[in-house]
Amino acid sequence: MIAINDAFMLESCIYLILKKQFRSHPAYLDFIELFHEVTFQTELGQECDLITAPEDHVDLNNFSMEKYTFIVVYKTAYYSFYLPVALALHYLQLATPSNLKQAHDILIPMGEYFQIQDDYLDAYGDPSVIGKVGTDIKDNKCGWLINQALLVCTADQRKVLDENYGQKDDAKEARVKELYQELQLEKRYQEYEEKRVGEIRKLIAKVDENDGLKKEVFETFLSKIYKRSK
Repeated sequence: MIAINDAFMLESCIYLILKKQFRSHPAYLDFIELFHEVTFQTELGQECDLITAPEDHVDLNNFSMEKYTFIVVYKTAYYSFYLPVALALHYLQLATPSNLKQAHDILIPMGEYFQIQDDYLDAYGDPSVIGKVGTDIKDNKCGWLINQALLVCTADQRKVLDENYGQKDDAKEARVKELYQELQLEKRYQEYEEKRVGEIRKLIAKVDENDGLKKEVFETFLSKIYKRSK
């Protein structure tokens, strides 16, 4: 309960800092509204994640790509990618409905791609590079890899997933990873990555730099995450 209260205090600090530093800024109200909106969106994503994949109850029937997309867009993409750019536009007094929408339409798919990368690296990344050992399989995470596996697995392979996913057992985790190899999920991810990055680059190329946006901002974001290993 203390941790929950601490979290509320940290969230309140956002608005105290905004008041102290930006109360006289013309976009002060926009800052407050944006933080309220993105906080709510993040909480929606977190809530969906928690009720879809509780650690103490494994039921792969709860998983789907639709739920996964909702979780990663709301839990990760809005606060990690859209929020900083939208804040910058408001701070510089360049924000318009059109450039905010264009930024949204580029950054939300980029944030989704970033989280899918995270899920991929959890199973296929080098722990010595990432700095941690992946635990998504043991923790019953509603991740990209398991949802892709559920899309293409046979009935027998599905049984293997039901019996081994979300278990705090090294051998069962290894069996799931073995099945991922059988299903060629690494190749499936690599194909997804090239397709998604190609789509994002096309969106960046259409950026109207006369509307307060800079292509360089989005290109920098993308360059930092494309083919990352940690």
